[in-house]
Amino acid sequence: MKLFHSAASPFVRKVTVCAAELGIALERLPSAPHPVNRDKTIIPLNPLGKVPTLILDDGTALFDSRVICEYLDAQAGARLFPAPGPARWRALTEQSLGDGILDAGILLRYEGVVRPAEKQSEEWRAGQMDKILCGLAELETRAAGFGERVDIGTITIGCTLGWLDFRFGEIGWRSGRPQLAAWFERFAQRPSMAGSQPAA
Repeated sequence: MKLFHSAASPFVRKVTVCAAELGIALERLPSAPHPVNRDKTIIPLNPLGKVPTLILDDGTALFDSRVICEYLDAQAGARLFPAPGPARWRALTEQSLGDGILDAGILLRYEGVVRPAEKQSEEWRAGQMDKILCGLAELETRAAGFGERVDIGTITIGCTLGWLDFRFGEIGWRSGRPQLAAWFERFAQRPSMAGSQPAA
């Protein structure tokens, strides 16, 4: 299987962490995703032109990270996505929470580095940052329950926090969130996480 990837994408990292946890090898294909200047090599396989996009051995394309992670897990015997029931809904909700924080962060970053300065909006920035901070507050209330779980929820949250360190270190998300900080300190030491640090 081949993966269109970007070393800076937290959504790509979700996929690579899941693959590493499951022992699945992925061939990485270079790409240059951009919200305006879209990568023409991806579009024939994924009309959205986004990463991650997974190409199966038969040429089928799967996207986005949620679909790819669940596909990989199914291939490996359903280890990261719990069976239907409370544990599954918890993990999927945690995945959505992490993804939502990332969505807000990426929109915030695009506002600053892609949109012309004269078109940027402080209200827009404030709204996206509020989503991030509210999401972090919720994660702090949940962190004591993460324990040693390794599932799609905790993987997403780990990738989210790592990306905030990478792109928004000035937020200082650890401040006032001791439970979340302590959990991440342990989780980030997993080989799957340590071997997939984001890069510019």
